[in-house]
Parts: sequence; structure tokens; C-alpha cells
Amino acid sequence: GHMSLIRAAHRQTQVTIVSIFVNPLQFGPHEDYARYPRDLTRDLSLAKAGGCDFVFAPDVRQIYPDGFCTHVEVEGLSDRLEGASRPGHFRGVTTVVMKLFHVAQPSVAYFGQKDYQQALLIQRMVKDLGVPVAIRLMPTVREPDGLAMSSRNAYLTAEERQHATVLYRALRAAKARMRSGERNPRRVIEAMRKLLRQARTVRVDYLAVVDADTLEPLEALRGDVAILVAARVGSTRLIDNLLVDVS
Repeated sequence: GHMSLIRAAHRQTQVTIVSIFVNPLQFGPHEDYARYPRDLTRDLSLAKAGGCDFVFAPDVRQIYPDGFCTHVEVEGLSDRLEGASRPGHFRGVTTVVMKLFHVAQPSVAYFGQKDYQQALLIQRMVKDLGVPVAIRLMPTVREPDGLAMSSRNAYLTAEERQHATVLYRALRAAKARMRSGERNPRRVIEAMRKLLRQARTVRVDYLAVVDADTLEPLEALRGDVAILVAARVGSTRLIDNLLVDVS
């Protein structure tokens, strides 16, 4: 997934910089910061293969020196969905992204649609604070069976990996219902929930069918709609989404 962003940047810009940093501020106290996959040697090799010119791979003390106490927070958008499930997560994201923008001073920054709410927050932050960088949202990269690529997929057992594909199937089923004329978001969500219940190891965190620009709930489906799901597959938390034009 990250490789698709590097390749896009290489194709579309003159110089490509990749930041590699597992950010402690965006992990909760009981989340997987300590065991989150890290392999700098492999990452450097992949970045070079994708056309990267420079890598910035700081340690935590470089980003957050002693006494660090400044944070960036986008109100409203950061309080719902992922923000409600992971308090403080987005404050950590926007703080580190703003710092990385300040260090690298890019003209364009590439983000994946899989973390859709994150991308919206960064777009809002850039607009509100007048940061001179264009945000480009690139499509989610998927495995052949539809599972969105993620570092956390490595945590899944063989059985859980098979069950995890139900997330994308539920999103596709929701999109199909909208295409066939369904305009009631509650019925769409219930159909998704019914499908997700069929996978024994899957526990839903949230399902949402919302305005794609604001993430506000909709009484009736219209315009650009985002379908979002977060669920635990075994002990691994996964997220995914689809965007649908209901016009």
C-alpha cells in the first residue's frame, strides 16, 4: 500500500521523500505500539525500488525532544468514528504530520484512501493553517481477495485472515444496495452488520454511512457518500472504506 504512494510520487514529482516513523502519539496506552512491525532495512530497500530519492527516518527523541508540549488538533472531524474509538489518536497524527511537513517542506503529499478519515483531517488542517502543500488521496491497494493491505494484516492467523475478507464483502454489498436504489442508510448498515455476523472471529467496532466530505450522518443517501467499517478480527483491529457517488 505504501509502495503505491511512493510510485505515484515518483511518477508525478521531481523529488520524492519518504518519512519512516512509528509515531507513539497516535497509539493508545493499550494499543500495539511496542509490537508494531518495524524493518528499516527492508523499508529502505523498498523505498529505493519505488523511486524514492530521500528517506527521513528519525528516532522518537528527534521528533519529540525533552519538554515537547505542542500539539495540533482538528476539532469536530477528529471526535467521531476512529476518533471516538481511539481517543487522542488523531491529535497524534496531525501533530506529527505537521512537524514532518515543516521539516520536509513538500509541495505535494500522498496519502492512502484506506485511512480516509485521517486524510480528511489532514486536508482540513492544511486548509485551516495555510500550509502550502497539496494533498493527494490515492486508492486503497487490496489483496487479490479484496482485503485492504495493512501492516496489521501480519497479526492475523490463517483462519482470521480468511474471515477478514468479510469487511470488503460488506462494503461491496452496501455499495450494491445503493446502486440498486436504496437510500435509507440504516437499512444499508443493517445489511452490512448481518453479513459481518457470519464471520465467527469478527467483532464490529463501528459501521457508518456518512457524507464523504464532512463525515456527518445522513438521513437519506445523496451525493458523495463514504461507507466505513472498523472491526476486530480476532485481536487485530482493521479498518476499510468505500466511496460511492449516489447522484
